[in-house]
Amino acid sequence: MRSYVQILTTPTADSPGTTLVLHFDNKRYLIGSLAEGTQRACVQMGARLLKVSECFITGRTEWRNTGGLIGMILTLADAASSSAAASADDAKKRAQAKGKRLGVSHDKEKMKALEEEAKKDVANRKLTLFSGPNLNHTLATARRFVFRKGMPVDVHEIDESLGRREGEDEWAPYWADENIKVWAMSIAPSSGPSASESSATKSAGTISPRKRSIDEVYEREPVPDGGSTVTASSITPKQRDLLTVKAVVSEMFNSSWRLDTLYETPLSEVKLPASIFVRNAETNKIERYSGPLPGGKHPVPDPNMTVLVRKPWPGALVESLPPAQPAKEAISYIVRNHTQRGKFQPEHAKALKVEKGFKWAHLSAGNSVENEDGETITPDMVLGESKEGGGFAILDVPDETYIDALLARPEWREPKVMAGVGAIVWACGPGVATNDRVRAFIQEHSGVEHIVSSPDYCPNNISLDSAAAATVRLRQVDPWRYVVPDHQNAVSQPAPALPHNARKAERGQMIQLEPGFEVHSKQAIPPLDMAATEAETSSEILEEAKKSQDAAQQMDEPTQKWVESLPPDAEKVQITTLGTGSALPSKYRNVSSTLMRVPGWGSMLFDAGENTLGQLKRAFPAEELKAILKELRLIFISHMHADHHLGTVSVIRAWYEEVHNRQPLPAGSLGKENYNVNSNLAVVSEPAMSSWLNEYAAVEDYGFSRVAPLYVSPANTNKGTPSKLGWFTPPTELASLPNADARMEMLAAKAVQPSMLNLTDVQAVAVQHCHGARAASFTFPSGFKASYSGDCRPSKPFTIIGKGSTVCIHEATFDDELQGDAEAKNHSTTSEALGVAQAMGAKACVLTHFSQRYQKLPVLEHGTSNEAEESSAAKALTAEDVPMSTGSEEDESTNPEDDLACPLEDVAETLPDQHTVSGSARQVDLPSKSTKGGAKNSLDETFGGNGNARDAVGGPRKSGAPAPEAVRFKLTSDMKVCVAFDYMRVRVGEIGQLEKFTPALLKLFAEEEKPEVDGEAALEEGKGGKKGKEKGGKGKGKKQGK
Repeated sequence: MRSYVQILTTPTADSPGTTLVLHFDNKRYLIGSLAEGTQRACVQMGARLLKVSECFITGRTEWRNTGGLIGMILTLADAASSSAAASADDAKKRAQAKGKRLGVSHDKEKMKALEEEAKKDVANRKLTLFSGPNLNHTLATARRFVFRKGMPVDVHEIDESLGRREGEDEWAPYWADENIKVWAMSIAPSSGPSASESSATKSAGTISPRKRSIDEVYEREPVPDGGSTVTASSITPKQRDLLTVKAVVSEMFNSSWRLDTLYETPLSEVKLPASIFVRNAETNKIERYSGPLPGGKHPVPDPNMTVLVRKPWPGALVESLPPAQPAKEAISYIVRNHTQRGKFQPEHAKALKVEKGFKWAHLSAGNSVENEDGETITPDMVLGESKEGGGFAILDVPDETYIDALLARPEWREPKVMAGVGAIVWACGPGVATNDRVRAFIQEHSGVEHIVSSPDYCPNNISLDSAAAATVRLRQVDPWRYVVPDHQNAVSQPAPALPHNARKAERGQMIQLEPGFEVHSKQAIPPLDMAATEAETSSEILEEAKKSQDAAQQMDEPTQKWVESLPPDAEKVQITTLGTGSALPSKYRNVSSTLMRVPGWGSMLFDAGENTLGQLKRAFPAEELKAILKELRLIFISHMHADHHLGTVSVIRAWYEEVHNRQPLPAGSLGKENYNVNSNLAVVSEPAMSSWLNEYAAVEDYGFSRVAPLYVSPANTNKGTPSKLGWFTPPTELASLPNADARMEMLAAKAVQPSMLNLTDVQAVAVQHCHGARAASFTFPSGFKASYSGDCRPSKPFTIIGKGSTVCIHEATFDDELQGDAEAKNHSTTSEALGVAQAMGAKACVLTHFSQRYQKLPVLEHGTSNEAEESSAAKALTAEDVPMSTGSEEDESTNPEDDLACPLEDVAETLPDQHTVSGSARQVDLPSKSTKGGAKNSLDETFGGNGNARDAVGGPRKSGAPAPEAVRFKLTSDMKVCVAFDYMRVRVGEIGQLEKFTPALLKLFAEEEKPEVDGEAALEEGKGGKKGKEKGGKGKGKKQGK
């Protein structure tokens, strides 16, 4: 069976770690770092990961190695769900066909039995993760915002302090399946003890690597449906804590919880916020309750009225996790194919009187049979010489303190482990690959090919070729707003030449394991050729771009007056759109993040989706990025969807390293009394985000001790109640107080003023997207005001708090013809976003968060409302034209704790429902939204499947789709508008000039939307992503099908 390893990533700004994919026809295995950006790198390389069911994570359990894992699990789970649904449909069709053949189609009982039998053949997807300590804890911290069903996730934390079972082979692999055997090595640094205090771990360089799985060690029985866990009475408190977090992780990904299971409860006992349903007495259908709510300004009609509510999923009910400590162990693996049986020799079988037929097949498969004389014939009697399976090792060495323990491992001298191993991949931190001890080890093992993936030898090449090529071409149109992404095609400091049996790692490089062993770079991806990319742009586009550039340098009188009307220095405020895509990883757009640099104040991030730090490193040269980190003052997280916040930890860590050299404060010592706007960083969000940051800080010191975790309560514009800022207090701390008065006293003491952040005002409103979603407005001392929508349907309260904004940054996920999709998925269309910005009187609007590679460009006409009504060539936009949520849903409670964003509500963000209800449960048909549009949420480009993912929408336009076009809008104000692309850097005062580039951009987009060359999945065929060629860069991977 053919098998090979391919390098997907080497250390770059886009992909911080080294990731490999091990390919068999029936399965894939991800091995190495699962850092932020891994998904996009897989898409870029054309790697189909739908067949991945095991991931072997190397190195330490830190965000730089695991930051892409949560997003990847979500996407894999959604792909698996879609695949399972399709398989279930196929199974039902097979059962129906069989019933028809048997003549039992009309027998309901027999048909039900046939369908159940067919469903048994549908394999349930399971994802198994191998890592060092703390990965269960890492995943469990995400329980408030991660929930999937039907894909069990089993995490095996490799702990060498656990002994072997009596009689077990000393060199048995840690794990094996039908394809491979894996030996795990847990390496502790020599400079100090690891997180595990056992003597076995401290002497990791001299012990056997094989340890039992978690289930074996803890003698654990399967987790029953009720969620209880049975464990051996002899386990230690540490082991019991691990079982606790494993149970939480199990509920996050394989719970029996159902969205349509509702519980009866008296209306007076409903805790807000909540989704409340009632049964219509006339139709007997379930409907949403729309009457007065408990604690509202209008009395409820009947406090004892029976309503239906749902419980949150069980994982979200866990208020706190067991304690954890940072773990220093770095995990490496040795992976081998199984021994290949020798060729069957028919003449030997005949001589031994074995009848030809099934017995020969049994012998070929490795089974013994009896011959004509009743004698037992074993396979070795008829098979040729067996062959050791090919193998490789991946060694993750974070720094030089791990070298001694790694090189002292006994595996290197044990043939039972090393037989067949032909290559070693070194995933090294700086300085490791150039270390004399490592170089001597490489030379000593001269019969093995060594591949070095290290910043000492691997330059900071562009990894996301498609995105970079698109930016290069945009720069040809608008050289002031776009720069070539920062990269280096050579290492900054030349390193000593590698030994003769070693080579540097390259994307696409392959280690062929079977049928014959070979290491080659035939499919290695060359660095993106910027000059060649620019040369692809037609002269027609360049001529149109020159016209646009000339026009942009001439500011007309209306635009000049518009600039002069801005607050002082507002025209100098720089907005950099780091990520402008929707939830699914894309070659062309990263997930949400926008950087705003305000002269004299500092920098602010609006959302920080996965790999925001990588985008910052590409958008700004190193020295400029240092300045940005030093001036970073605030991160605002709009809601708890993963594509808006999973990059936060990395950004905080980079800030922490730059500003504080990773020197922590004593836990809990930072407060509003000693907060320094120049040396501390505020994260403003809903409490669930602060809870996550607080809990994850137990896994590693990423700088949380110097961060101000602030929650912002939603303003109630109907009541005239403004937002309030407060220092986050963990729910368990509040819950421990004796009564509501004590809790309110603590909350009042934790209240902070916007002036602490050197701001005049901070306002936020709840918006229609998911529980806890906020749109916010920030007012600066200069009078500059920025409003940010996050993800939402159009919101009237947002227009109220945003009144007089200088700039409104608003999502425009869907084109206008997909209005139905926008309503169903709680997003906005282009005209809706423009309508909101205009209604608040914004001077400028930046549109972002697009579901497609190229959104339709708005062409704006300005005039009075009467002129707008008379216009037929352009779509008129007035405040009345855009239906908006009124904010009446906020009028829920007079409880002050609810006004403070319900800090005691420790529930999952999308389903703000009841902790405890005493009524009976029943499954019901819930009222649903209809989708008038036709956009699909495709996973094809990502993992070779199809289906819905997270908050995912759309994808690149298919070949043959209409080319992008302009859509005309008539505004009744002088508002200026721009459409954002990744890496766009625009000053507020320049936004009015960007409309002049529309003709050139339309030509560029039309050319890039020409059908691409069809081709098989590059990685599937071992082509390393080179087959086919796409506009905007030389074919670095094709879009994948099923």
